Amino acid sequence: MKRGLRGPQAAAGGALERDDPCEELMHQLHRTLDDVAEGRFGVTADDGTGWQRVGNYTLAGERAKDLLDRVLAAFGLAIISPLLLVIAIAIRLDSPGPAFFRQVRIGRSGLPFHFWKFRGMHVDARRRFPELYDYRYNAEQARTLRFHPPSDPRVTRVGRFIRRTSLDELPNLLNVVRGEMSLVGPRPEIPELVPYYGVSARMILSVKPGITSLAKLLGRDHLTFEETLELDLRYVRERSLRMDIGVLVGTVWMILTGRSIGS
Repeated sequence: MKRGLRGPQAAAGGALERDDPCEELMHQLHRTLDDVAEGRFGVTADDGTGWQRVGNYTLAGERAKDLLDRVLAAFGLAIISPLLLVIAIAIRLDSPGPAFFRQVRIGRSGLPFHFWKFRGMHVDARRRFPELYDYRYNAEQARTLRFHPPSDPRVTRVGRFIRRTSLDELPNLLNVVRGEMSLVGPRPEIPELVPYYGVSARMILSVKPGITSLAKLLGRDHLTFEETLELDLRYVRERSLRMDIGVLVGTVWMILTGRSIGS
């Protein structure tokens, strides 16, 4: 699912007006990541250790949040390891291919990392449905973009269940332990869509991506790209311990009931 745009329209439209849209898209991606890495999108001051104050967290609070995230994620992996094994076996029995799926995503400061989740699609989905992997959009297409259509031919039987219950995201805990993600934060994006963030990148990429987010809690897979960007920006501006706890508790409720808070 994805969402639709606020500041990226010009970038999206411009990409399609070039002779080589793929080359232009990658140029925009590299330019965006360079801006983030070199501080041209800097939104806060740091204390010389690389830690930034974003939202309502102090610098000490940022470090404490990171430590707590890692401890809770490690504890969670140990507790749910039997469940992870059951899901992995179910995936292997349901369709050919590995149980886990690894993909490059963009993290804090525009740094790429390998994102882990349970495989919910057929392993040959990209070959069978190449049109679903063409990430070139004009402004209107970007505004209405959604990544999880009601009937996605790429998704397996077990994949439909683990996606509906968000169990496919459990391996993200490994990314939290590794320090690449947080328990709560904007969901990590694939490189091809970062250029469509436009000016929003300076805020969204200033924090670690999360396993769950305010946007996921309020709209799950039903929001447009623009709506998700707006909620991600709101989270970054207002993030606090109280908000993070609220998002985590709400996410548990969402998983148990199968409904987002906004539905």
